[in-house]
Amino acid sequence: MEMERSGCDQDRAIQPSDTIAGTIAQSSASGRTESRIETGGDVTITEFNIVDQQDAEPEMMGSQETVAPPSRLLLRYLYIGHFLARWGARMWEFSVALYFISLWPSSLLFAAIYGTVESASSALFGAVVGKWVDTSTYTKVLRIWLLTQNFSFLIAGGTVLELLFHSNLKSTNFVAFISLVILVCFSGAVGVLSALAGSIMIEREWVVVISEGHPPETLTQINSVVRRIDLICKLFAPVVSGFFVSFASLKASAVAFALWNFASVWLQYWLMSSVYSGIPALRESNQRRRQQIPSDGTEGRVSTLEGGTLHDEASVHGTEEKSLMRRKMNLIMNSSFMVSWRIYLRQEVVLPGVALALLYFTVLSFGTLMTADLKWEGIPAYVIGIGRGISATIGIVATLFYPLLHSRISTLRTGLWSIWCQWTFLIVCVASIWAKNKHLSVSMLMGGVATSRLGLWMFDLSVTQLMQDNVPECDRGAVGGVQNSLQSALDLMSSVMGIIISDPRDFWKLTLASFLAVTLAAILYCLHVYHVRKHLFHMEKLLIMVKWPRKSS
Repeated sequence: MEMERSGCDQDRAIQPSDTIAGTIAQSSASGRTESRIETGGDVTITEFNIVDQQDAEPEMMGSQETVAPPSRLLLRYLYIGHFLARWGARMWEFSVALYFISLWPSSLLFAAIYGTVESASSALFGAVVGKWVDTSTYTKVLRIWLLTQNFSFLIAGGTVLELLFHSNLKSTNFVAFISLVILVCFSGAVGVLSALAGSIMIEREWVVVISEGHPPETLTQINSVVRRIDLICKLFAPVVSGFFVSFASLKASAVAFALWNFASVWLQYWLMSSVYSGIPALRESNQRRRQQIPSDGTEGRVSTLEGGTLHDEASVHGTEEKSLMRRKMNLIMNSSFMVSWRIYLRQEVVLPGVALALLYFTVLSFGTLMTADLKWEGIPAYVIGIGRGISATIGIVATLFYPLLHSRISTLRTGLWSIWCQWTFLIVCVASIWAKNKHLSVSMLMGGVATSRLGLWMFDLSVTQLMQDNVPECDRGAVGGVQNSLQSALDLMSSVMGIIISDPRDFWKLTLASFLAVTLAAILYCLHVYHVRKHLFHMEKLLIMVKWPRKSS
């Protein structure tokens, strides 16, 4: 980890932009490392920013710009653009389960298959997408992200509409029916991958660059707002879609979804371009990225030379087949996928990342499988949408609590309290298995899932900020991509579990497996906290609290 960080700092130092800035970056990184060793990571962010500000004062250029607060107007543009992108993704996430359960009302199979395809694509290509974001300019990522996401969702919505208009296609032309289902799955998966690229750039790159040179509270506040926007979309998009389905039709819902993606892409691009053009730090960061991208095919020649060297060595020993095998292994090991995973596994925050990913091995999330199960139970679509909206509302409350809790007990301990808060509320979902009354059981299930969002989203913000503070700039995209791949892999496993256990009457088995995954996540995070702090709780304070009543009595 330390060798990797210093290497990133050296890369920035040799950039022709500013040698002094490279020296400052190196001294800042060393100051951050020392504070982590001495304090166990609790005040790492504060000391790092103090060093940054002290070192930045002697600079000849931009001292005024470094401390100037981010433009509120441009931040609003960023938030609105992020809202438009996330609204379309959340509409699709909720509606696709209703579309597939209507195509095959007696089984969760289609919904589980779609979830499997979507999660598998993110698991396989998430790391590649993250590395691509790292090695591409912001302007290139912006164009490809917005066009691909909205165009893919437009195709998916149109294909769903075709299936709904020809509801008897399954019996009259099964080949055409399956072809359209495959097109829906493929388009949805491409749209989700495109949305992933945008999320990595905004949540892992832009918010960090914008907040550089400011107090730690700036990053915490921007993170909270960005997550709040996502949860607002998670709240209202299902409600709107649910009302479309319940009081209009599934066809009206599909038309509205397709039109939304067609109309919003142009406004999204203008808003995000305005943010990029108006914030100098983003342009400077983009310039550094452009200088790191080889324009003459250097990377390709390096790989060829490496392969040639291996070939020469193999020729000396007279083993050309071994040389070919080594070249293939060299290509695999140096692929974006493998490089990104090696970078991720060397990070100090790998355990919190794995813990967060384990929370995706669940059906307790108002996701595709739980939505389909509630629909099978006879719960109206608008009630499911309202329940999901309440769940998102509690998540929004979590984004308001997070900055307050973070300012008092640090990022690390906020994550500790949050994950066990989620675990506690999910006990209600487990208890719902033994409730004999159907309505009571469903109410307990939905209520437990909704209230557990308070801990879930505070934990998500804690892990995200731990990664932002501890991952070097040149690796943020790769680490973010692998993190999303790992989350998608666990989500894929939950979808596969849904295919294996596709009978809605066995949903209780999926509930227990999900609860065990959250338990394991909490244990892993406790191990990380103990590794960093050498304790989980302040025992001396607990002893004082125990002794105090005895003295008073």
